[in-house]
Amino acid sequence: MSYVLNTLTKKREVDSIISDTIDKVLVLRFGRASDSVCLLLDDLSKSAREVSNFTTVVLVGIDSEDVQVYINYFDITLIPSTIFFFNAHHMKMDSGTADHTKWVGAFHQKQDFIDVVEAIFGGAMKGKLIVNCPLPPERIPKYQLLYKDVEEESPLASASDICCLSK
Repeated sequence: MSYVLNTLTKKREVDSIISDTIDKVLVLRFGRASDSVCLLLDDLSKSAREVSNFTTVVLVGIDSEDVQVYINYFDITLIPSTIFFFNAHHMKMDSGTADHTKWVGAFHQKQDFIDVVEAIFGGAMKGKLIVNCPLPPERIPKYQLLYKDVEEESPLASASDICCLSK
């Protein structure tokens, strides 16, 4: 379903859409079109039509070398990761997780996506840069980082040693 939404693969494209999206919430979904969880999120993004008056939803392909600057800047290690902007300002959301800068994982229901975008838009219109998540805690993805195949003499794990489990 990702073919329905615009996919960005160049840093210049991402820069442009961030700066050019005015008075709307910009939803950037970082992920892969081949990943089943990303596709689930894309499926939920069909609701983009319902929130199109105040939201623009685009996909960012993480395999493109040109967008690695954003992947590193936003510390995107788990996919899909969704980042929100309003008038070129990075919008953050307190969802009870340690990371307020992005939404990690898929939304459980189409309405969850709509509620989150409405909360961000409402907060942005009031001048806030961080909003509280409107979803109940049981519908917020919880992730625990685990290190696999890390030997005791190696105190640091590489990015390829990290995997994710949903609780």
